[in-house]
Amino acid sequence: MGEEKQRSVPVLPWMRDPIEVTLCQELPLDCVPCLHPTLKLGLENIGISKLFPVQVAVWQETIGPGNFERDICVNSPTGSGKTLAYALPIVQMLSSRVVRCLRALVVVPTRDLALQVKQVFDGIASPLGLRVGLAVGQSSIADEISNLVYIPQYEAGMCCDPRDKRGFQSKVDILVATPGRLMDHINTTKGFTLEHLYYLVVDETDRLLREAYQSWLPTVLELTQSEDDNIYQPADSVFPYSLGALRTRRRCGVERGFKDKPYPRLAKMVLSATLTQDPGRLVRLNLRHPLFLRAGQMRYRLPENLESYKLICETKVKPLYLVALLKSLGGEKCIVFTKSVDSTHRLCKLLNCFGDLQIDIKEYSGLQHQRVRSKTLNEFRKGEFQVLVSSDAMTRGMDVEGVRNVINYDMPKYIKTYVHRAGRTARAGQTGRCFTLMSTDEVRRFKKLMRKAEASSFLEHTLPSSLIEALHTTYQSALEKFKEIILETRKKPKD
Repeated sequence: MGEEKQRSVPVLPWMRDPIEVTLCQELPLDCVPCLHPTLKLGLENIGISKLFPVQVAVWQETIGPGNFERDICVNSPTGSGKTLAYALPIVQMLSSRVVRCLRALVVVPTRDLALQVKQVFDGIASPLGLRVGLAVGQSSIADEISNLVYIPQYEAGMCCDPRDKRGFQSKVDILVATPGRLMDHINTTKGFTLEHLYYLVVDETDRLLREAYQSWLPTVLELTQSEDDNIYQPADSVFPYSLGALRTRRRCGVERGFKDKPYPRLAKMVLSATLTQDPGRLVRLNLRHPLFLRAGQMRYRLPENLESYKLICETKVKPLYLVALLKSLGGEKCIVFTKSVDSTHRLCKLLNCFGDLQIDIKEYSGLQHQRVRSKTLNEFRKGEFQVLVSSDAMTRGMDVEGVRNVINYDMPKYIKTYVHRAGRTARAGQTGRCFTLMSTDEVRRFKKLMRKAEASSFLEHTLPSSLIEALHTTYQSALEKFKEIILETRKKPKD
């Protein structure tokens, strides 16, 4: 689904008075107040010695003086540390739990991002004895169920009534899920319940609110409301009450597993590098006295250490200029973004037709099976090849260490897309560069696009004419080889 066009909308009152994240300073772990010693050790074991400003700000509002009295909305650039910003307080607050129940749910839009978020949680939750589950559809639902729900009676060969909640136990304290697979478990998995949920994190909020995903949000809110809650329900919303026992309302009284602690409200954190300001969408989250944490004055903000370049060339020789650019970068790790999965597939095939390129290039797109994408991403992370050609499937939150350059082979139509693409580099305080290939006719539109992200100044990148000329013959040969591959593919009978 394409991004919506920018339009003027009213701003909710709580968004008019944000707390500026940039006012916070980086904080060494030794100076973080109330940090659990084991959690501190877990952070050090994964190479973290200090918290970034957005992490400090969220910590103050959850563990610190704020005490999570208000729901939290975070609008912070890509690579600023938002995942750890919500993972830290959740793990800290669940560290005192006695009985294992599903108390924290993190919803993300893509499988690969879910895998990455789970990795972050695993590194800091495991030392405290907390278990993290994954529901993304990468494996069969039966395998996921066996990892999420423990049914003693079944495993002992005894009959168990699914309406009897005593027969089921959660195997996880924290669940990272994509919305579609989350709904599968809500609708069909016996013993899967959100009745003990304490925290709800909606990562990449603008995308998750833009697409319905089987009405996952109203369903989750309905399942977690207490008797005193009033949640927003759209007029056309329909909850499948026929599921009976699976639709368990949040219980009142003392919270299970926390001695003498009243059952808490559902606390929410919503985060994005391009957080929507549309009241009609934000109201669906049913936020409680929300607190808006923002980095900078603009909604669209690029990483601080990013350098943006334009590379002007004629459309018909764009692949030639891309190859010349890749060669000039000297084997640095790069991600090349195209406008669609088909464009990604075709461009990757064409690039691999260049003889003696001495650059390893692989594809990453929605045309591939999940296992193939995960394998490719792992190899890219390990540095087994230098260039990844990708559709926008990789723009949301994905973190690959050492990506020095992002290249927009196709100029994005929207600033939101540019922000998320560019955010794959210059992460966590590192430097990075974003190159955008364009024709002369596209320069004016590019300037207009960049002004929306406080980036009206950008440099023009030029390539040595000798390098372009040296590649001309190779380029023509690659085009001929590519045409032959396309013709052979068309001749093959379809299964």
